[in-house]
Amino acid sequence: MTDDISGLISKINKFRDDRNWRQFHEAKDLALSISLEASELLEIFQWKTSSEGIENIEGIKEELADVLIYSLMFADDLGLDIVDIIERKLNINEQKYPVNKSKNKKLKYTEL
Repeated sequence: MTDDISGLISKINKFRDDRNWRQFHEAKDLALSISLEASELLEIFQWKTSSEGIENIEGIKEELADVLIYSLMFADDLGLDIVDIIERKLNINEQKYPVNKSKNKKLKYTEL
């Protein structure tokens, strides 16, 4: 999996570097782009039920890919290890949301 992520990051960076776009991708710009692409993903569901929204699976794939591409670029540019930061966050979430308190509940950890 780590090799797959590294390979994806390499492909993303090659695509960007071939076009000399790195100059436009400061940390702020990438963070903004993640948010903007996530908003485009949300737009697919605007004024629809979840079932209606997921009918546009191709649009979902494209917007999700954009969110992930910008996220991977952002992490790579900051020297962050994707696997490490996700594993750390999962460990934090395990502490916040222990199974015996959170199972079958949608409450925030402060309400458990």
